[in-house]
Amino acid sequence: SSLLLMAGIVGTVWLCRRFTRRRLRSHQRLCTFLLEMFSTFQICACTNELCLLGNVEPKPHTALTLTYGFTVLHGLTLPGSTCNPCGTLQPMWGGGTSVRVGGLKIVAQFVAAVLARVFMHFIWSLEMAEPHFGALSQDCSNPMQTTEVQAFCIELLFSIVFQLTVLRVESINPKYKVHLIALLITMLVYAGGNLTGAIFNPALAFSLHANCFYDKFLSYSLVYWIAPSLGKFLIFSVF
Repeated sequence: SSLLLMAGIVGTVWLCRRFTRRRLRSHQRLCTFLLEMFSTFQICACTNELCLLGNVEPKPHTALTLTYGFTVLHGLTLPGSTCNPCGTLQPMWGGGTSVRVGGLKIVAQFVAAVLARVFMHFIWSLEMAEPHFGALSQDCSNPMQTTEVQAFCIELLFSIVFQLTVLRVESINPKYKVHLIALLITMLVYAGGNLTGAIFNPALAFSLHANCFYDKFLSYSLVYWIAPSLGKFLIFSVF
């Protein structure tokens, strides 16, 4: 049921993106906003569901396999979208994207993060699959299983590794690039998923753990917003 749900989300987003490109091409800003919003919604909604499947046996093989598979699927079905505020900063910094367009994309990403969380909570309330039972009873799932300083360093390091790899594989054939990126993300999740969740995406972090931000805003904003953004700016300063 969970796999069918995620497949349905991917299919619906594909239809929405296709409709937006065809019907709203003349409205450039609206088209940009909707494409980024739909794409980020897909990643946030599917990742919310994947988090519920983390305890499915055999652990952690099932969760890692699904992480790899859906990361490849996202890469193939969402071309041209960053779905990550940190990734949006790169063209803004380099002058390839105006501040207005970059800001519009970041707003779209956080809007999608909220919509995905609301949508998934509604789906979970229907309890259509076994993993959904009791999912809404978790206020803050507390992805930080280490000290704040260590969590900050982990998310910072993972952001640097991820963004640096993305820069290095830009010239590779997209069909192969998505597999390399998916493999990297899966490795990072395996290495640090039990400590911080290995998110390194501010919008995704907010969608997954919004209640944690409400409870401990300073700690979680430093680890899941400031750390990955700082990692991006460190990459800017070197390259």
